[in-house]
Amino acid sequence: MMSRGPHRVAVLALPAVIPLELGIAAEIFGRDPHYRLTVCAEGRSASLPGSGLTVNTPAGLEGLKHADTLIIPGYEDADATVSTAVLDAIHAAHARGARLVSICTAAFALAAAGVLDDRPATTHWRWTAELQDRYPRIDVLPNRLFVDDGDILTSAGVTTGIDLCLHLVRRDFGSAAANTRARGLVAPPQRQGGQAQFIERLMPDASGDQLGPLREWMLENLALPLDLGTLATRAHMSRRTLSRRFREETGVSPMAWLADARIDRAREILETTTEPVENIGRLTGLGAPVSVRAAFHRRIGISPKEYRAVWRGSSTSATATATVRHSPPDHEAAVQPSVSRTNPRRGTASRPRPFVGLDAGAGLAGEAMTQSDRGEPPSIGDPDSPPHRSRL
Repeated sequence: MMSRGPHRVAVLALPAVIPLELGIAAEIFGRDPHYRLTVCAEGRSASLPGSGLTVNTPAGLEGLKHADTLIIPGYEDADATVSTAVLDAIHAAHARGARLVSICTAAFALAAAGVLDDRPATTHWRWTAELQDRYPRIDVLPNRLFVDDGDILTSAGVTTGIDLCLHLVRRDFGSAAANTRARGLVAPPQRQGGQAQFIERLMPDASGDQLGPLREWMLENLALPLDLGTLATRAHMSRRTLSRRFREETGVSPMAWLADARIDRAREILETTTEPVENIGRLTGLGAPVSVRAAFHRRIGISPKEYRAVWRGSSTSATATATVRHSPPDHEAAVQPSVSRTNPRRGTASRPRPFVGLDAGAGLAGEAMTQSDRGEPPSIGDPDSPPHRSRL
């Protein structure tokens, strides 16, 4: 539903606010005639991390009282204590119907205010496990670019704030308004979230080391046709014992861990070499090209060729490369959005849950994602996984 009149946006800068995220919100909503922007901070000032600088704001916490939307940029330390006054102000804004938005670690402030209980949310991938541990009532979605749960929206780290803010403009005033702001930012106007956040690796950290030698051996032999029986023999255990102990140490099954290790190796090859994509399956054990594509679409959200283009640049982008020779490649690939349905009470929704979960890396607004059951996601190579078909 379109908003009417200037939409009042309050941006709340907390201590050690991340300057880029504060700037993103101020730039997008401060220059758009559809919005009336107020930047706020407790005591009308907020420190900037690492610089010794302080931001002085025109309003204190009273600036939140009449806001239609409250945006909280991320701050340096997610473990930092948020003051009671700030938490009360956030809770009061939500109680009177304001839309709440967090960028990056600001999800911790919303969580501390108690407004994320029993809701889906995300944050920077480095902090998703911490958010889930500290606030178990939150349905933390670690591989989403941002999550739109109607009146509360949360995003992953740093530049995903652009994705989320343009999504808000699109929700409030339509695609034309969002496209105008995107042109001003020289940013893609619509990037959907069909992929996971570009985390350093998919493999989970191990909490024990009894099976450490086996995992090292698996990493050294990814190209071999490994199965659970082979791994059990190598570990001198029964299949059942191996599966139980492996899950105790890593949280996943041996075959799921192996599948993620193979994808991590494939990502490394794509990022650092010019090895033809057709050879990736043979080098990593992922199998035929169709299986490699299926694995990437399932765990990363884009194809291997798209992934390489994101990290190494596209050979077809000669003009852009020549123009911005010293700029790093865009770490988020644009793909076309799919069809979503709408819940009139809580905004855009995906099946089967009423929220838009956009996976990190693909980007600015658009696609409703279907959430799997909260158990372990199926992985290529896991004998318990259903068959998966994927096409480019």
